[in-house]
Amino acid sequence: MVLSRFWLAIFISSISFVVFSFFIGNSYTTDFILNGQKDDAILISEKYINQVPAFVKDSIAKAPDKTMVINRDTLNADTTYVYKSGTIKIFSGKQKADGLLPTCKSTLLDTIIPLIAYLAFFCGLMQLLIDSGASEKLAKKLSPVFTKIFPSVPKNHESISYMTLNFAANFLGLDSAATPFGLKAMQSLQELNPDKDKASDSQIMFLCLHAAGLTLIPTSIIGYRAAEHAANPADVMLPCIITSFIGTIAAFLIVGIRQKINFKSASLVVALITLIAAITGLLFYINRLDIIGKNFFTSNLSGLMLISIIAFTLIFSFFNEKKFVAKETTIFDAFVTGANNGLKTGVTIFPYVLGMMVAISFFRNSGLFEIISNGISFLFSNIGVSKEITNSLPVAMLRPFSSGGSRGFMIDAMKTFHPDSFTGRLSCIFQCSAETTFYVIAVYFGSINVKNSRYTLGTMLLVDLICVVTAIFVASWFF
Repeated sequence: MVLSRFWLAIFISSISFVVFSFFIGNSYTTDFILNGQKDDAILISEKYINQVPAFVKDSIAKAPDKTMVINRDTLNADTTYVYKSGTIKIFSGKQKADGLLPTCKSTLLDTIIPLIAYLAFFCGLMQLLIDSGASEKLAKKLSPVFTKIFPSVPKNHESISYMTLNFAANFLGLDSAATPFGLKAMQSLQELNPDKDKASDSQIMFLCLHAAGLTLIPTSIIGYRAAEHAANPADVMLPCIITSFIGTIAAFLIVGIRQKINFKSASLVVALITLIAAITGLLFYINRLDIIGKNFFTSNLSGLMLISIIAFTLIFSFFNEKKFVAKETTIFDAFVTGANNGLKTGVTIFPYVLGMMVAISFFRNSGLFEIISNGISFLFSNIGVSKEITNSLPVAMLRPFSSGGSRGFMIDAMKTFHPDSFTGRLSCIFQCSAETTFYVIAVYFGSINVKNSRYTLGTMLLVDLICVVTAIFVASWFF
């Protein structure tokens, strides 16, 4: 309910801004909002040739391609005048995101179809883990801890194994595996939910911990930094781990206090101490590696772990084939059944993802996001916040809405200020240490048709804010 009202407010605000822009003369807005492509030059106006300055008219007449560019630099053209069909078209700047219609297309082709493929594959593996009894064994091992964090979840419930695999996949940077495991966890928790339209305490706790995004291997961030020729692409690895770890602890404490979880439980305390010790040990180990060692470690561990999970699932299923026979199925048929369920889940969440992506496109292309972003940067700069920090704030602002959008700002920050600048590094930490909050809520709650997310959105945004503040302090400490 809260999320639906938020997207409605985004649509209404953006449409109002477009209408206002139209009446003040920016008639270009409606066309590129509907049909434009990201990074295309923006048509800001169209004039008759006698309406442009004389020097522009003369330059266009002399140019062989009837085109004139003013203030060209190494990256783009500031203003371009093009003579065509008796009029002068004036272009300036680049479009921030795809228009509404291209967004609809790219959401299906670039987001939903790949997501459905991942869902089908990993849900197939999950079915093998269930039928072979592996998930049941995992749930029994972890029940003493999980029943303290999720009091409403029965001991040895299958959702425990799903949540464990989701957290492990996030920890190792395996986004393609984390989402299917997380969706299975939400569906399993929904079976325990007495009010199907309202998020349960367990679902809120799980989603907030998932969104905090505790990550050991920020593989993609390191890859982007390497592509921009950073001196040490992995130098943001430790700040990313620290920031995401603090965000995870903050999410657990905020939701735990709200749900009155017993923090004095012995098993819970032992689990937290063990996790903190493991993270600290890994930090010391990684910090001792040289640049080649860090790059080798980060680029190989995630892939190795994913292959190990797949191999373990298949081998364990093979040695427990009798359990499949007892259920009157085979290993292959069980995999197909799970993959089919993953396909259905992907189709179910498509409308929710589409609505969210279109709203984000409208929000960015209307110019409203840029005005808000510039206003916040101006405010921070006037209260003494360093310009190096304010230059990276667009990444932090857009991250809860769109991973692709914030990634674009991150890459642009590295290109503009250099990947080894404070702004370039801080942008990378922002990108790594938070989650696409609205996307996660739309996908996870959309997959089980939960309408009322209760306090999930507010908590996740608060955790995002904590991660932003932490990232600034950690980056200042390291760099």
